[in-house]
Amino acid sequence: MEKTGGKGLSLARRLYTSRILGIALGLVCVSAAMYPLDPAPWVWGLMLFNGLLWPHLAYQLARRAKVPYHAEYRNLLIDSFLGGFWIAAMQFNPLPSATTVSMMAMNNVAIGGPRFLLVGTAAQLLGMGVGVLIFSPAFIPATSALQLYACLPLLCLYPLALGWICFRQAHTLGRQKRELLALSRTDSLTGLLNHGTWKDQLEVEFQRCKRQQKGGAIALIDIDHFKAINDTYGHVAGDIVLRQLSKMLKQNLRATDVAGRYGGDEFCVILPDLPLNRAATVMDALRDRFSTLGYEQSPALEVSLSIGLAAFNSDHTDATLWLNDADQALYEAKTTGRNRVICCDCDWPRHEVTDSV
Repeated sequence: MEKTGGKGLSLARRLYTSRILGIALGLVCVSAAMYPLDPAPWVWGLMLFNGLLWPHLAYQLARRAKVPYHAEYRNLLIDSFLGGFWIAAMQFNPLPSATTVSMMAMNNVAIGGPRFLLVGTAAQLLGMGVGVLIFSPAFIPATSALQLYACLPLLCLYPLALGWICFRQAHTLGRQKRELLALSRTDSLTGLLNHGTWKDQLEVEFQRCKRQQKGGAIALIDIDHFKAINDTYGHVAGDIVLRQLSKMLKQNLRATDVAGRYGGDEFCVILPDLPLNRAATVMDALRDRFSTLGYEQSPALEVSLSIGLAAFNSDHTDATLWLNDADQALYEAKTTGRNRVICCDCDWPRHEVTDSV
């Protein structure tokens, strides 16, 4: 059950609908069982209050409470207490009593699980005890046809309504779980995979390449002089540059390519089944397009990319070595003038590089 103020209020709103329906149907059931007993006027008044006014009062108490969750918890216990009270008032008529017990138990376990079922049962037993003291009931073993039909709406409609509410809640929780999972896997600024998730995908691609004996390439991308961009034009301009690069990666890569933000101003791309020369062509085209971008907020801003590429090599014993080759190629690109693509072809001796520009 939800314990914070906002979520407690959300719980109260959900229960408001089910309480209106359940208690109104329960009023029909209890009234049919009480009518032959010719109860006192105050009993009829209490039944009408419980069946027609209490759901609205309970919602207002929860809505106005400092902690709606605690107020709703109390409301549910009152529901259970009153349910037990009416069971005793009906002189334990079998079908109305069993219907009341089962509907209350189903409601409590749906809301709070086994623990709240036990607490609700205790409240129900307390209500029965109070009812026994007031009414001194005798057990009525027979259920009339009228009482049978009066129980049917509660037996049929309330479980359907409660099931629908639970389904909607499960659907909402599932959607929120998927959204949280997506947020945990992506970088908030760029929308690309974050560092950890991209490295997990790199491990998957490495194992696939080893298993299927297929090639592929990875690229590490660095925005040249990014610190100077932040210092000169501000961090807002720097964020725009980062988002622009991520947008270009999403628009210009294949659906099977996997792009991520490696950290800071570095990006990373997995290019499955792409030979190194074709990967170099793709990355060089990206570099060229990125260098020609204009920024309305900062017309004087010029940007460029340094890119290191490495092909999968069957001699790699793990994905880290593959990534290290791309990192060495990126280092070469940055130390030999920037604004270029450098390839490390691992079919050659380790760390030998070639400039694809």
